[in-house]
Amino acid sequence: MIGLMGRSSKVALIAGALFLTSCAPSSQAPSTPRTEFNIGWSIYAGWMPWPYAQQAGIVKKWADKYGIKINIVQVNDYVESVNQYTAGKFDGVTVTNMDALTIPAAGGKDSSAIIVGDYSNGNDGILLKGADKFPAIKGRQVYLVELSVSHYLLARALEKAGMKPTDIRTVNTSDADIVGAFSSPDATAAVAWNPQLAVMKKEAGAKEVFSSAQIPGEILDLMVVDTATLKANPNLGKALAGIWYETMALLQRQDAQGKEARAAMAKLAGATPELFDSQLATTHLYADPKAAVTATSAPALIQTMTHVRDFSFSHGLFKGAASADAVGMSFPGGKTLGDPQHVTLRFDESFMKMAASGQL
Repeated sequence: MIGLMGRSSKVALIAGALFLTSCAPSSQAPSTPRTEFNIGWSIYAGWMPWPYAQQAGIVKKWADKYGIKINIVQVNDYVESVNQYTAGKFDGVTVTNMDALTIPAAGGKDSSAIIVGDYSNGNDGILLKGADKFPAIKGRQVYLVELSVSHYLLARALEKAGMKPTDIRTVNTSDADIVGAFSSPDATAAVAWNPQLAVMKKEAGAKEVFSSAQIPGEILDLMVVDTATLKANPNLGKALAGIWYETMALLQRQDAQGKEARAAMAKLAGATPELFDSQLATTHLYADPKAAVTATSAPALIQTMTHVRDFSFSHGLFKGAASADAVGMSFPGGKTLGDPQHVTLRFDESFMKMAASGQL
């Protein structure tokens, strides 16, 4: 989780509960052409290009090109934005790969990830007091947002160290409370994301012993769109890709215009330009659509989603499912993971490919 003001996934149990009632691919969206669409977003460094694009007229430019209207709608709570998308209020939403799987997909809502925007490259980390090596975590209470990507990061760190989940005990702590909790002398281990992580690193004796930079490409941030809506309205996908990559090009510029754009994004996030830039530095942006296509088509993505779904199933996030294979996923090249008859999460590189080849 890499939010400027919190992007926690406290939830996925809500989606898991839906699994029993909706095991087959489904979508509440109309399967007929439309002209107006709503896209939900929440504050996070890698997602600030969306509201900036709206403010700068880039959204309107691309929507007009395709004869549609796109409303970019802020939701103050990240989890709520994903839940509203799952319930059909939004046609698309900004979401992590784990939450896309455990909320809409596990709930039976057929969704397509059409833009792989970035991955956490150090924005999430594990801190210990009085130790500088990860194995020292053994036997400690670890403060984190349970069932979030912080929990996933901890599970991967334990796995890499040859340790078991039973070697530690987790203490569920909200993203709003974790800085205060870690300031207590009794709290000696925690997992957090920026900006909380940066504050917690300043605690006396605190050392970062593992970060998302050690599992590159695993904590992904996506633009996910309802599959039925996308199929009936491919121009929505084209417009969203056009918006994203035009704004990415501006974000990457090192001239006055790029600096001005980043400062505007920081302001929209309620952050200083310095804080915003520091979070971008630990966010690997797929600013080039060719790089995004390569990452989405690589075998490593299937391996990553195998880790994610196995973690999610083992922690009860596919409630009512008999195995981790219950929720199907599809990838470029016709590859699938899980039940191919019940695919509800699709990594669709086609719109990124159009951007890469100048076909938008």
